[in-house]
Order: sequence, then structure tokens, then C-alpha cells
Amino acid sequence: KAAGGSRGAVLTRRGITLRVLLRDGLLEPARGVLSIYYLGKKFVGDLGADGTITWQETGQVFNSPSAWATHCKRLVNPAKKSGCGWASVRYKGQKLDQYKAAWLRKHQPNAPPAEESLASEGEEEEMPEEEEEEATREGRAPVPEPVAAKKPEERSKKQQCKSLAEPAGMDHGPPGKRLESKPRVPVRYCTLGTRDSARNPQTLVEVMSFAAINKFQPFNVAISSNVLLLLDFHSHLTRSEVVGYLGGRWDTNTQLLTVLRAFPCRTRLGDAEAAGAVEEPYYHGNPGVESKIAPFWVMPPPEQRPNDYGIPMDVEVAYIQDGFLTNDVLQEMTLLVEFYKGAPDLVKFQELWSQDQTYLDKLKGSLASRTPKDQSFTHILEQIYSLLKLSS
Repeated sequence: KAAGGSRGAVLTRRGITLRVLLRDGLLEPARGVLSIYYLGKKFVGDLGADGTITWQETGQVFNSPSAWATHCKRLVNPAKKSGCGWASVRYKGQKLDQYKAAWLRKHQPNAPPAEESLASEGEEEEMPEEEEEEATREGRAPVPEPVAAKKPEERSKKQQCKSLAEPAGMDHGPPGKRLESKPRVPVRYCTLGTRDSARNPQTLVEVMSFAAINKFQPFNVAISSNVLLLLDFHSHLTRSEVVGYLGGRWDTNTQLLTVLRAFPCRTRLGDAEAAGAVEEPYYHGNPGVESKIAPFWVMPPPEQRPNDYGIPMDVEVAYIQDGFLTNDVLQEMTLLVEFYKGAPDLVKFQELWSQDQTYLDKLKGSLASRTPKDQSFTHILEQIYSLLKLSS
């Protein structure tokens, strides 16, 4: 019978888990009720009905407060050996060990003091310096608790990671777009493990924010509006994958990468079947007219783990508004129209993209925010748009 439910049954502190506190009503499952504050960083987690903790930043699932605290603290301080989860994780602002003490007072008021001093499940042998300093500031003296021997199954527990719950459904995009035969769901980086030759090289991996791993972006990036206009234009021309190169300037003093030129590749990457294995330029999840451009950087794995995959990181970018369209941009646009002319995967710009807009309307709307306010090039752009109508 559950501890506290029969006379004489005594549950040690080690046996008091989040499940016990949930079962007996001291805690309630909810989003964002758990938090960790460590060296100026804050981590927020969801408490599940089964006693698991889901870190909101990445969706990773942890089986105990200690596992979550250790993981988070090591992101800030890699030398960290323990997490002291019950003394570090707070539920609605109060430390979990206070809820554990409340459970003991209610259910086992006569429990021997030696039993109460046993460490909780997953807790470590000693209280690290950061917690000792925090405890002193709060006006209580930390009492190191001896730890009971861990069971083999407890030692073998590994951190889990929750992948996306809902698979992508069938593509119901507007007419003129090729339907994907196999929906592809991006996976989270933490599910990849070490490098595996058997892994599909076309696996889509979700980008992570630097905040999620408690780091700052190590460099700055600025992109000119002319570059964005050209790559956006290129992406709208075909239902197949497009590629190109970006060029610019690197300033070592300011750690600033400025992207000043785009060089679209006028080449085919393969037949229509092979091209479908990569994400389409037309992202059906975007209801708006304007394209979403998402720069990312693959951060190399740490030196001590060279066999890990690099982490795709979301990069914050500053946008520079150009005063006018340069001749090289206009020339590249014209050459692209000529290259895709009559191609089977060329977008049919006179067909409807939505109920009241054609694909050409969609293209113009997306390029509007990237077009210089100088109107002297408007007539040239209109000539290019006319060529698109004819070519499709």
C-alpha cells in the first residue's frame, strides 16, 4: 500500500518523488510552474501529470528535478557535477524540498529523523557552493544530507527528448504547387545522437535559439535589402529547390558579417523527383504574402565530443535598406527568368495563389518590403514581371 496510507509504513525522503507529491495533492500538473535560477539564468519547465518535467525552451523531458537541474546548470557551467534538483527547482516560486518537508509533516509526523535526512531520488551527496551561498542569503544554514545507494535502474535513467507530437498532414496548398508524397517532420537536435552513417542526410532538424542553450550569438550579421530581394525572387520562380552563394565583408573588430551580394546558381540539382526530397520554396505553412527568410548557422560540436552533429542555430540578423536597385541585381533577375523559361517546374504566375491573388501578385507582395523607395527602377521591375508572365 502507498506510504502514508497504512499504519507503520514509512517512506524515506528518497522515495518521495514528484509523483507522490502530485498524487497527494501538494503539486498540480501545469505549464510553466517549475523554474530554476542559476548564475543569472532562468529556466522554465512544465510539470506533467506523470511526474516528468518538460523544459519549455527545447521540449526535452526529464524524469526528476535533479536530472533537469544538472542539465541546465551544465549549460551555464560545464564543470558542474551535480544539480541538487530538489533544493534548486522551484514550484510556483517555492523550492521543491519545502513541499517534500510539508508532505513528511502531514503524512509521517513521527518518522525517525534519520529517515527524513535521507537524500531524495536522484539527489547528489553534497550541496554545491552556489546553493550554499544562496541558502546563507536566505537565512538558513544548509545541512548536507547523506545519500542512499542508487539502484541500478536509477543509475541507468537517461534524459529523454520529446519530438514533435503531430506529424505533418497532407499538403493542401493552392493550385499549381506540387504535392509532397511523404510528409516530412523536422526532428529535434537532441534526438540525433552521435554521427551515424545510416542516417538520412536529408533529415530536417529544427533550429535552436542561443537562449535555449544559455549562450549568446558569437557574431553579428547584417544583410542588405537587395540581397534579400534577389534570393526571394529566385525562390518564387520554381517549385524545385534553389541554391546560390552569398558574399560580403567580415569585420574582425566588431565581429560583424555584412552580406552585400547574392549569386543565384542557374543550374539544376536533379530531376523533379529528387528535388522533392528537399523543402519547397513555397512554404505552405506561411499564410502571408511575404516570404519568411530564416538564416541559421551550424555551430560545431564541442572539442570533447567531435562525433556529435553540429547544432543548427537560429541567427538574428539586422537588415540594411538599400537606397536603390543595383544593375547587377537587375541583371541577375533577368538571367534567372531566361534560365527557367519553359521549365516544367516553373511557377505559373497567371494562376491563382489564393482566392483573389495570382502567383505574380504574391511575388510582388513579397518583394514590396525589400524594394528600395527610389521609384526610378519601377519600370524595369515591371518589365521583368511581364517577362515572367510570358515565360510561364
